[in-house]
Amino acid sequence: MTIKLIVVGKTDEGYLREGVDIYRARLEHYCRFELVTIPALKGVKSLSKDQLKDREAELILKNIAAGDECILLDERGKEFTSSSWAQHLEQKFAHSLRNVVFVIGGSMGFGKKVYDRADSMMCLSRMTFSHQMVRLIFLEQLYRAFTIMEGEPYHHE
Repeated sequence: MTIKLIVVGKTDEGYLREGVDIYRARLEHYCRFELVTIPALKGVKSLSKDQLKDREAELILKNIAAGDECILLDERGKEFTSSSWAQHLEQKFAHSLRNVVFVIGGSMGFGKKVYDRADSMMCLSRMTFSHQMVRLIFLEQLYRAFTIMEGEPYHHE
């Protein structure tokens, strides 16, 4: 099983890139992990918000295979504690051979086709974070979930 994270646009800030790289390296100990960065679209000033989301949706969907489980990181998604998410992932991994794809959309959100393709949605927080910062927060929480599943001392309750 592979875990894939699809993001729209590059991570501009060096400190965020460094953090993402740290957690990507840590995740290699637990799973096959792939980060797919879809370049931000150019020349989009004349597009409406929905047109932009539709174009991004096409690019996102090209990176999700028919058999993949697709989970959107979305403010309307299910919220978890770190421990409950670790339990959720552990059950998912125990009962499924499907690859799991998490998607962080662009700054305007997801297009309808991406919502239609999604198997579920999860929310990292009720607070709003930049899309670049969410990448690091998500990867840290994914790493934390694996350490909880393995009974390692990273997480404290």
